[in-house]
This record gives sequence, structure tokens and C-alpha cells, in this order.
Amino acid sequence: MIAPLTPIVVVLVFVLLFPAVLIAGIIDDSENRVHRLGRLWARIIIRTSGIKVDIEGQDNIPMGKPSVFACNHASQFDIPILYEALPVQFRFVVKKELFKIPFFGFAMHHAGYVPIDRSGGKAALRSLHEAAERVKKGASIIIFPEGTRSPNGRLRPFKTGGILIAVRAGCPIVPVAISGSHNVLPKGSLRVRPGRIKVTIGLPVQTVGTKGPILKDIVTKEVWESISSMLEEENRPELN
Repeated sequence: MIAPLTPIVVVLVFVLLFPAVLIAGIIDDSENRVHRLGRLWARIIIRTSGIKVDIEGQDNIPMGKPSVFACNHASQFDIPILYEALPVQFRFVVKKELFKIPFFGFAMHHAGYVPIDRSGGKAALRSLHEAAERVKKGASIIIFPEGTRSPNGRLRPFKTGGILIAVRAGCPIVPVAISGSHNVLPKGSLRVRPGRIKVTIGLPVQTVGTKGPILKDIVTKEVWESISSMLEEENRPELN
């Protein structure tokens, strides 16, 4: 059975929660009201979609200190799933163009989302530096190193920009593998299919060694291999 009303539910819940997100974002949000509202939004979306979520490896999350969570990206449904699966405060890293979307971009700004400039050059490096500073000050963030959603649900090669944030911040990267979200909501579709999604959280990958920061290419390879090994067969990278 397909749940065609889910996009409508997403919009309605967003509209209803938008004033609360705005108020919480403007005032001192020391209690992370914005994140709690995000989790409420996710819970409503998941429950109304008929989705079951299985979560493994939460004990691998370094509690009490900032981390960068690196996740494969096969569906827009990954966003509410991560709110459901990760029992810590975090903010998403998103391309800066999304902040130009009326109302939605305004809400993301006040929710503390972290903009990244992907155009290259000094502007891109500056945005990575600013993101790393956010992490140093205590903010955990989520990155999608593939850069965009996978068209077939299988893991794709990683870009190093998001990994560089963790290296510059000197914090661990926690690999997160989401299996099954592509079947629930494929790229380019608005029809949500009830089903089961599995989230597996791996052991943290360190970005600093005994001799200082580890090369981003080495860290990227280790994170990619960790996520690949945790995915279900249908979401693993295609063999060449």
C-alpha cells in the first residue's frame, strides 16, 4: 500500500510547526527546542507513512562531545529517519542555495542549519572553515558525503569537503548507514511506500592521530568502507 498523503502531511506539519521553530530559533535556544521540534516533525512523518525503523549501534555514539555524523543518502526520507535514530542534538549541513527557498530557507536559518558553498574557491573554503568552527564550539553536524541522493539507492563515491570539516575541527566522524530508504521514497518520487528502514551506527573514525591531523583522503576511505560494510546488499556500491 502506498501512502500518497505523506507529502501533504509534511507540508501541513511544517506549516504548523514553523511559528514554534521561528520563535525557538530567535530566542536563546540553550535547551535545543528547535531540535526537539525537528524530532516531533520526524516522528509524525514516520508514523503517518507506515514506516518501521530498526536502529543498531547507538552505543557507538560519543556522548557529551561534538561529532560529525557521515551518512549515505538515498532518499529525502533520510532526514526524518536521522532525527529518529540519533539520540543527540545535531544540525544538518546543507548547500547554501537551499537557504534561498521562501519560508523553508528562513526556517533552516533559524533552526541552525549549516550552509556550505559548493561553488569552489575561497568562498567554499571559508564556508568549510565556518562549519568547522561551529563543531569546535560544540555543535554536532550531519553530512552526506556523496553530495546528492543516489539515483538507485546504492552507495556512491564520497566528496571530501564534508570530511574536511571534521579534520579541521579535530573531532571523530561517526559512520551511519541507512538501508531501505530508497525503496520507501526513491529520488524523483513523491509517493511514499510503507516499509522497513534499518539504521546502523558504526564505530567512530578518528581524524587526529599521534602525529596530528590524518589526511582527509585516508579518513574518507575509512568512513566510506565502514558505511559500505554496514549497508544491506541492495544498497551497497555496484561491483565494477
